[in-house]
Amino acid sequence: MNRKTISRLLALLAVFALIAAACGDSSETTTGDTAAATTAAAAETTAAAAETTAAAAETTAAPEEAMALPGEGVDVTMARANWSTGYFQAEIYRLLLGELGYNVSPPSELELGPNQFYTALAEGDADLWANSWYPGHISWHQNELTDGSLVADHVSIVGEEMIAGGLQGFLITKATADEYGITHLDQLNDDPEITALFDTDGDGVAEIFGCQESWTCDNIITAQIAYSGWDNITQTIAGYDAMIAQMIDRVAQDEPGVIYTWTPSAYITELRPGDNVVWLAMEDILDDSNPTDFEGGEAFDQRPGTANLSPETCPAAADAGICQVGWSVADIQVTINNDFGDANPAALALLDAVKLSVIDVSLANVRQSNGEDTTEAIVAMAQEWIDNNRDLVDGWIAAAMAAA
Repeated sequence: MNRKTISRLLALLAVFALIAAACGDSSETTTGDTAAATTAAAAETTAAAAETTAAAAETTAAPEEAMALPGEGVDVTMARANWSTGYFQAEIYRLLLGELGYNVSPPSELELGPNQFYTALAEGDADLWANSWYPGHISWHQNELTDGSLVADHVSIVGEEMIAGGLQGFLITKATADEYGITHLDQLNDDPEITALFDTDGDGVAEIFGCQESWTCDNIITAQIAYSGWDNITQTIAGYDAMIAQMIDRVAQDEPGVIYTWTPSAYITELRPGDNVVWLAMEDILDDSNPTDFEGGEAFDQRPGTANLSPETCPAAADAGICQVGWSVADIQVTINNDFGDANPAALALLDAVKLSVIDVSLANVRQSNGEDTTEAIVAMAQEWIDNNRDLVDGWIAAAMAAA
């Protein structure tokens, strides 16, 4: 492990510390006891033969028991989201389902954005994924299918993969925040001097790095801007890897920059709250009024929109005692096709039982960012995690087998 990797791991742990585990015996036989010994020997021989017969019977039955996995002969189509921070947990779920005998397709073969996935799931083109972010993704449950039914009629949320695991919000370059006293995103809209810092094209509007198109967070940010009446703020919607790279460069040069990001991820080992960036607060929390009239946009409601962050990582918390980041802490969960769940009670029980650690997922994301980013490497990391948590996993498998 190189020094860069070690420093990033230490940074990650620091961030999480700020935000909130047989002897034998012998016997003798005399000449006068020969008859008794012979009789005893015969009895022992008979018993041994019986044991041999029983063992043979068990050996014959063993292959049948080995074939009695509930998923034998069942093909499962698994998708994954098109953000790399979700790849690791997708592979964990695939491997776990494989232990029940299911033949699960590689999630990498069906990589989708949420705008496509939920409709595909409802129409039976996929059976599940492990990358739902709720409540934000609930909006896609309102999509109407060709038969007039809604996605919500065909899909279900299962289990507690990472409840309250998705801290999200806006980070700003700490040097800029300190120099200009910026604690709230609203200041970029209301203060012309601050607006100008983030206006790179001279149109009088501050630009912030937002979210990749189709990830849902792009729609939520658009709704937040409309709801707050921020006429002087616009979000850049582009490939997230390109945006995060630009933000990292700006922060390294102490230049103004604001970006939406989240945990679990490796991003906060480069953009370190309290060190080179801080979380911004916002005055108003988006409710269910759907200011952009987006279909299902009522689910963009981010109330209460607060997080327990320290004043060192969120300067606005110094006065309020809590950071009003403007985003609810998301629940990361599995979503399945109802027909698949009804037909596979063992799989349903497994999906319901699995819970993952935000720190474990973040550490895997760090390893991905340090070069272990091929499908083979991510599968190996997932298998390593399963092996290291065998006792926990065995409990989940036992619960699934009991439900079969």
